[in-house]
Amino acid sequence: MNIILLSGGSGKRLWPLSNDVRSKQFIKIFKKEDGSYESMVQRIYSQIKTVDKDATVTIATSKSQVSAIHNQLGTEVGISVEPCRRDTFAAIALAAAYLHDVRSVDEDEAVVVCPVDPYVELSYFERVNDLYKAAQSGKKNIYLMGIEPTYPSEKYGYIRPDENGGYSYTEKPTREKAEEYMRRSAMWNAGVFACKLSYILKKSRELLGSCEYSLLFNDYEKLENISFDYAVVEAETSIEVLRYSGEWRDLGTWNTLSAAMADPIVGNGKVDESCENVHIINELGIPVLGIGLKDMVISASPQGILVSDREASSRIKPLVDAMDQQIMFAEKSWGKYRVLDVEDGSLTVNVALDPDQMMNYHSHEHRDEVWTVIAGYGRTIVDGMEQPVKVGDVITMAAGCKHTVIAGPEGLKLIEVQLGEEISVSDKKKYEWKP
Repeated sequence: MNIILLSGGSGKRLWPLSNDVRSKQFIKIFKKEDGSYESMVQRIYSQIKTVDKDATVTIATSKSQVSAIHNQLGTEVGISVEPCRRDTFAAIALAAAYLHDVRSVDEDEAVVVCPVDPYVELSYFERVNDLYKAAQSGKKNIYLMGIEPTYPSEKYGYIRPDENGGYSYTEKPTREKAEEYMRRSAMWNAGVFACKLSYILKKSRELLGSCEYSLLFNDYEKLENISFDYAVVEAETSIEVLRYSGEWRDLGTWNTLSAAMADPIVGNGKVDESCENVHIINELGIPVLGIGLKDMVISASPQGILVSDREASSRIKPLVDAMDQQIMFAEKSWGKYRVLDVEDGSLTVNVALDPDQMMNYHSHEHRDEVWTVIAGYGRTIVDGMEQPVKVGDVITMAAGCKHTVIAGPEGLKLIEVQLGEEISVSDKKKYEWKP
């Protein structure tokens, strides 16, 4: 099975656990059998591989999410990087070209496209596999998955079967219309479809002027900003819909996300016996205590602290939009970091490298850096000079100095102090390191 997962999101509705580089699909709140926690993208990737261990998985995403994907899924997963934000048609066309031109997938192969962030059971991807097999037959141009609606939602689009065996589509109807559609066997449109790879490439040539990966990538900012449903699906007549009636939930708010949690408390938290329906998700080292609360969500991370009524939590986005925040934590391909202190002229960061991982070899134009190793051991490379480092060692890099650090088999932790008048994440130049 060839499957493209669309991974977007601005990280605003699940603040403070999400930010501009960690959207909801990377938050680890789903409990595994061994007691550890996994994220939505890890859960979905595992489900896909359980249904089809040989599945080719490609994630269409922004550059800011690549490090988190590599951190959580490893380097085997394919990644189609969008140079800038565009709607789903451009993202899908670019990913299809990536599969064909970079991963050498044949045009006659079927491909499934679906979002990366629904909360589903294994039966969902078994149905996705049915969709893939149907598309591989080539009897119809597109096969859609329709979700059996559980209530008359005004948030989702609807796929409506007509008397002639065709389908029509409605985006986000009123509640009254949604109730009518449900009575007529309409389904939610979850943005899941399958077709031959050649079909997407053909539509890309027709509507975007090209289906070559390099051309689409280089001209991505100029591509039409339009959804795949509007550009392709609504105009297609050779179409079939497969109904899915299993569990499917869109966990887009704190209210819906907390309802899917196996444990009401993740991290260092506690509530007294007077609390009812209270969820705590705490990524800080300090304890969080709730007393006399009802129907509440408490979330704490280096980015901030949220205390909200569950229903009211859906109103968070405009409040977060109004904040001018620096990113305080992130997962990288080599590990993770957390900002400890921000001052005029300095930034203090806790850096943790996974075992045997290496940062990019890089330099900064406008800041000096001082590293103090606090756990583990490894090696540093500073302007081409390599030396071992251990707990207590201090390494100083002046502005313009090329440097990196490589963790040993136990991992490595250090405190990084950045010093300068213009400290910015964009002040970084990468180099190729050749031992």
